[in-house]
Amino acid sequence: MQNGEDSHRHPVPVMDAIRARPVLRTDAPPDSGYGNERVLSAASTWEIAIKYSLGKLELPEPPSQFIPSRMALTLTSSMAVEIAHTFLVSRLPFHHRDLFDRLLTAQAQLEKLPLLTADDVFEKYDVEIIRP
Repeated sequence: MQNGEDSHRHPVPVMDAIRARPVLRTDAPPDSGYGNERVLSAASTWEIAIKYSLGKLELPEPPSQFIPSRMALTLTSSMAVEIAHTFLVSRLPFHHRDLFDRLLTAQAQLEKLPLLTADDVFEKYDVEIIRP
């Protein structure tokens, strides 16, 4: 995970260490309720758990241990997937079909949070991108 602009809350993938997911980072507006912190979306942890269980992602320990330990090391908090996030997914254009990326995009838009990612596909959406 990158140490960068930390003036607000972003959902960021704690997973820069494993390059598994984009993350939302915290540089949220003061009125967002997120403050100055890093945020990992439950959408990212869900995808990591699925890939790990399918043998498509190697981790030094199970996700239930790996993710919380890395979150603690990087002072990253979690962001739940809310019903409003899922409804917004239905209104996003289909620039990209990855369900988890679309959910992260919806969270970033709805919560007005920048998305920390190296993936160019997010540039097609109306969301602020921070490059790692």
